[in-house]
Amino acid sequence: MFDGFETPCLILDPQRLRRNAERMLEHCAARNVALRPHLKTTKSAEVARIATGGRMSHVTVSTLAEAQYFARAGFNDLLYAVGITPNKFARVAGIMAETGKTITLCVDSIEMAQALAESAVTAPALIEIDCGEHRGGLPAETDELIAIGRALGLQLRGVISHAGHSYATDQIAEVKSVAKAEISAANAAAGQLRAAGMAVEVVSIGSTPTVMHADSFDGVTEVRAGVYLFCDLSQLSRNICTLDDMALSVLTTVIGHNRKAGVLTLDAGALAMSKDIGANAFLSSAHYGWLCDTKTLEPSGLSINAVHQEHGTVQVADPVWYERLPIGSTVRVLPGHACLTAAGGYGAYHTTDGQVWPRVDGW
Repeated sequence: MFDGFETPCLILDPQRLRRNAERMLEHCAARNVALRPHLKTTKSAEVARIATGGRMSHVTVSTLAEAQYFARAGFNDLLYAVGITPNKFARVAGIMAETGKTITLCVDSIEMAQALAESAVTAPALIEIDCGEHRGGLPAETDELIAIGRALGLQLRGVISHAGHSYATDQIAEVKSVAKAEISAANAAAGQLRAAGMAVEVVSIGSTPTVMHADSFDGVTEVRAGVYLFCDLSQLSRNICTLDDMALSVLTTVIGHNRKAGVLTLDAGALAMSKDIGANAFLSSAHYGWLCDTKTLEPSGLSINAVHQEHGTVQVADPVWYERLPIGSTVRVLPGHACLTAAGGYGAYHTTDGQVWPRVDGW
């Protein structure tokens, strides 16, 4: 199937991808909430069209390179879900002027709200709310919220939150609790702004676990999620997906045997797989990815146990594996965290039905 492929390379199963996308689109439609897919995982216009169901708008990005790429591909209403700073104003303005597309920005401080309002950038903005992860945003109850809203003036569109701490558990009941708190925080912030006389059109929340398991989206206008498109061992370990949902893998070649040390070496290391081992919290066998059969994607029971920049080390307890996986043979590896694996600078996806889908990298 992949004879002659230079490795490492990203392998994407379009059938699984479409199934995952359709499931989420149906999930959100049934709950009367708009889906704004996060494309930081996929970085591909072909995947984006599948994720939106063909709608060329309402997508999320995490780099301005992505914003430019998707705007040029025809997507409108892009949300840049990373706090904006003045050194990026010119590029945002340039992308919008070149493409005619809208990029919504995020702020979480009075300083940035004032800087944006005083700049030549006419982009709409959301105020980021910290709902518990403490990565970015400000508490919903802070007095600064009103000041930021007033500083933004007509550029204010609403509020945004992200419950990344939903990954701290593998218990669905706890995910539901996190989702409830996230939605409550976003609605509380929106309510304060409205009470102060400001229009709030957008209440945006999301992470794949909370979008999948929230009991209600009352008050929420849109949800954001991204890794559900590919899935990975982190999602599997937290009961968010099944093995058959995993659409992304890395094709890698066996480049060495060290029988004395009891290891074999792959050409997929830290740059190809990432150093994220978050899946191991609830799936101790995940390590840096599961080795699978190249054709069937059936797990072999082996993992990448250690990574260097371009080398992946696999511990081998049974020497029969040296015969099963001779030097020059290939395996596919299911990643621990698809977002970081796919961000590794691959340039394109090779699909299981023989296509090559370009993608964007960098910032």
